Amino acid sequence: MTWHEWVEAENDRIRADGRWRVTRDLDAAGPAGVLSATGEHVVSFASNDYLGLTQHPAVVAAAHEALDRWGAGSGAARLIVGSRPLHSELEAELADWKRCERALLFPTGFATNLGVLSTFGVAGGLVCSDELNHASIVDGSRLARADVAVYPHGDVDALDALLAGRDRPIVVTDTVFSMDGDVAPLDQIADVCRRRGALLVLDEAHAVLGPDPDPHGDLEGVDVLRVGTLSKTLGSLGGFVAGGAPMIDLLVNRARPFIFTTASTPADTAAALAAVRIVRSAEGDALRETLRGHVERVAPSHPSPIVPIVLGDEESALKAAAALLERGLLVPAIRPPTVPVGTSRLRVALSAAHTDAHIDGLLDGLAALGAL
Repeated sequence: MTWHEWVEAENDRIRADGRWRVTRDLDAAGPAGVLSATGEHVVSFASNDYLGLTQHPAVVAAAHEALDRWGAGSGAARLIVGSRPLHSELEAELADWKRCERALLFPTGFATNLGVLSTFGVAGGLVCSDELNHASIVDGSRLARADVAVYPHGDVDALDALLAGRDRPIVVTDTVFSMDGDVAPLDQIADVCRRRGALLVLDEAHAVLGPDPDPHGDLEGVDVLRVGTLSKTLGSLGGFVAGGAPMIDLLVNRARPFIFTTASTPADTAAALAAVRIVRSAEGDALRETLRGHVERVAPSHPSPIVPIVLGDEESALKAAAALLERGLLVPAIRPPTVPVGTSRLRVALSAAHTDAHIDGLLDGLAALGAL
């Protein structure tokens, strides 16, 4: 079989399984926009721009200013000549925000997990990963030379048993899980890591409404690295890890996704710096309160802006998404392999940028489907 034949066969297999995917262009600045292919006006409930900061005037202005001063790209990796004053300034701000000694930028959150887990997951070690962790954690664990053990979702007793007798193990978990919007039992996981001497890697990409553990309280006595993204709550592009200075130093010298990647663009870096300062301000508190209010209307007491509506089979999820689209609501169907077979769903992602009228329309659409 030639490469061409193999590729065509693989594509045919995906189509036959009913899982063929294509990109969809949305001409939008904020939640409302136009689908380029059809001209349909829609309100998107699919974005991870949780606080609406992609459109914040201060964030946009900061990107413009950096673009004018430093140009479109950094031109090299950070350890060559790609580091700009903005990169160090943002790292200092992120470290202070996360109450850690240091922080280090990566080109994406995905690359951050690859760098962290491949650096610390050394041969002879063990990485314990929650079964519902993000794909970047799965791939980072595969890149590590350590053994990998997957524990049942949120099962702290199973995790504890896996760690018994292991030297310097790693526990890695999302704090908010991207497909279910639920939260990890961080207090219990931290207790296990404290007793077992495990390094705790927390992926906080979706933790816009918390949890926000305190390294000097909740995580006292635990070696911890806090992985985050600039691409969701902060409305820009990139990733970072925050932790103790010696660990960050090791990443600078060992993490291949940092060492061998061109530095983040000045515009992205400046936008993220402006965004994190907003998040830490009274305005940020108000944006989170707005987002919390939207969540309460759609799913009272749910802990995050990711609200899953599990429908079971793929056809049901696709039909439901199509019915909502007819009402001008863009709510994607999530199906295998992204989620397990039999758990296809609508994944509603809420933002502080949504208006009360947007939420009204969503509630009406979900009610018409019998999904509420």
